[in-house]
Amino acid sequence: MTSLKKSDKKAALDFAAWSFNVTTSVGIIMVNKALMATYGFSFATTLTGLHFVTTTLMTIVFRWLGLSQPSHLPVADLIKFVIFSNLSIVGMNVSLMWNSVGFYQIAKLCMIPASCLLEVVFDHVHYSRDTKLSIMVVLTGVAVCTVTDVSVNAKGLIAAVIAVWSTAFQQYYVHFLQKKYALNSFNLLGHTAPAQAGSLLLVGPFVDYLLTGKRVDHFNFSSLALFFLTLSCFIAIGVNLSQFICIGRFSAVSFQVLGHMKTVLVLSLGFLFFGKEGLNLQVVLGMVLAVVGMIWYGNASAKPGGKERRSILPVVVRSPSLKGSSEETDAAEK
Repeated sequence: MTSLKKSDKKAALDFAAWSFNVTTSVGIIMVNKALMATYGFSFATTLTGLHFVTTTLMTIVFRWLGLSQPSHLPVADLIKFVIFSNLSIVGMNVSLMWNSVGFYQIAKLCMIPASCLLEVVFDHVHYSRDTKLSIMVVLTGVAVCTVTDVSVNAKGLIAAVIAVWSTAFQQYYVHFLQKKYALNSFNLLGHTAPAQAGSLLLVGPFVDYLLTGKRVDHFNFSSLALFFLTLSCFIAIGVNLSQFICIGRFSAVSFQVLGHMKTVLVLSLGFLFFGKEGLNLQVVLGMVLAVVGMIWYGNASAKPGGKERRSILPVVVRSPSLKGSSEETDAAEK
């Protein structure tokens, strides 16, 4: 009975963490769409730097309130994480600029097999046949939904490869660092957010000028543009925090699979709020196939042998968890 209650509690917390990530991620996409398309703030890399500034302020406030305790993360590991994360952000922006939307979507789909390969190589994870097939169904469904024209060039291909692998390494590293140093999500953000904020604000204006030909310091801020910019930064706190919580609980591969539900939701919301002109039988079938694949993946990976980790990562440092929070304990027990 106790085991059943514990399992139910973990399932409820998993669903809450995933819902938190989906809600904030879809919300920030809609806000950023208004900020960039309507008000012309097209400086994506600088905007991400501002997102990490507000996230840093959140971690400082939580530490000041005593809700988060000091922890340790070696400088070498921090530098590696920041390099992977910043390459992911810049790589995605450059890939979107240099590639067609179709090839950009295909590159994003490649993150799942890349993450699988990292887990197989570094953690000796074994996937069952059903788990592999369910991942293929998810990828096929999302591809049918999103991929239209596909054209590729040499520099676009290089940008896509860098974006895919840096993102896969960054998400794997979140899980790795949390397990190795027993860091909860707030602790890890407290280490990484300031470094990312500083580095992205340093290089962001130059990257954005390269991508758009415009200077961020010449942007004419209106009151509504400032409102959406501020709203985007506040929602980003939830996006960054929920990403670390989810990867800590689910692993990078499961996070990627669940993340494609956001693609389906964004498409659905787009049709709901912006018209049904892009809605056709192909898109509907793709969405249905993706949802079926996600449900199949959840069932297949949860079965004995569906996804087995054959090596145990040693914990070398232990830091106090967030006061009053039970999700981190459950994540460690997973």
